[in-house]
Parts: sequence; structure tokens; C-alpha cells
Amino acid sequence: MNTIKAIKNAIVCLVLLPRFLVAAVMFWLLDFLCIRKRVFFRMEQEGDAIDPPLCISDSNRLFSLESLRAVWHGHKLDFLKAAHLGHGAPNTEVGVVQRNADIADSVLVYIEEAHPSDGWISTDAPYQIPKHRCLEDRLNAAQLMHLEAPGCLVVVDSMENSSNTAYGAYFDRLYILQEGKVVYQGGRGPEGYRISELRDWLNHYRERLEKSRNLVIHV
Repeated sequence: MNTIKAIKNAIVCLVLLPRFLVAAVMFWLLDFLCIRKRVFFRMEQEGDAIDPPLCISDSNRLFSLESLRAVWHGHKLDFLKAAHLGHGAPNTEVGVVQRNADIADSVLVYIEEAHPSDGWISTDAPYQIPKHRCLEDRLNAAQLMHLEAPGCLVVVDSMENSSNTAYGAYFDRLYILQEGKVVYQGGRGPEGYRISELRDWLNHYRERLEKSRNLVIHV
């Protein structure tokens, strides 16, 4: 069993290494402010107004040991996730919010911190939250998220990170599930976190529902 696990880990490392090295080089380049400002300015121009802006403080270093650990962790979760477009949706804890409640239940799950104050810190973050050591830490931190999302029933991932692992949600991710199947899978955040894509999917789904309701069957 240990041999099989070691072989699996070796395969994962070989597959992810090129992608990880590209990300590491990009982070090193983005630590040059002239490059960083140009790249993020272009990404902001290409984004939709409804999508959250990509805001990176000039004082935050992107290329560091903690950032590389976080990037590797995120790539590994994404590669090994159980959720895939068109396949069955893993059953994990979720919380219901009110937006689009007439056609869909929106869910929000608080997972591990991508930028903890004792890890890959973001100095301009509204809250400085250390790594969660126990479920109580995660529950307390989730109360802050509840303040930022009033009206939402916020739930937290387990300390085994079952939701994060199943859905590859590190750095944020959007999903739409229907009848136990993944029908929309957004890209990895932050650059792939597109609320506009999810909005468009829901709008098209609403149109399909309205057409089906208006369908006249002639006997």
C-alpha cells in the first residue's frame, strides 16, 4: 500500500512540476512593480464589472517560501479534486443564501485560509487570521465572513478539509450542481474566479425554464 501511495505521489509531482515552475517564475516576475502593475491593469481591463477586481498590494511579495507552498497546495488540490464537470457532485456541507432563490440555492463554504497571518500573509487584507488549529478557530473566523455576507447561512469545512479537497476550492472556486452532477465549474481563483460566467449560466438556465413553461402541447 505504501509503495502504491509513493508511486501515486511521484506521478502527481511529475505532472504538476512544469505548471508549478511556470507559476513560480510568474510570481518572481510579478515582484517587479513595473511588471505587476502592467499585468494586473490589463487583467482588470479584460474583466467584467461584476467580477471581483484583482487587487495586489505593492508591499506584498508574491515570490516567497510561503507563497510557493500555497501555490503547490492549490495545484495539488485542483489536480486531485473529486468534482469534475459533467460528473457526480461530491456531497459536502453547504450554506444557503438568498440570491437567485427562485431558480437555485446558492451555497457558501468557508475553507482554510489561503493568506493566514502566520503564513503567506496579505498585509492589505481586511482581517488578519492565523492558520486554523482546530474547528473552533475556523468557526470563529467564519463569523467574520458572515459579517461580510449578511443574510447568508455560512458553514465551515471540516478540519480534514473534505470540501476543499473534493472541489479543489483553494483560492476560491464557483460551482453549479444540478441533480447531484457538476454542470458548471469555474476556474481557479483569483484570476479564474468569474462571477459573470456563473451569472450568464443562471440567466441561460432561467431562459430555458421560461421556454419550457410556455411550451404549448397540441393534442
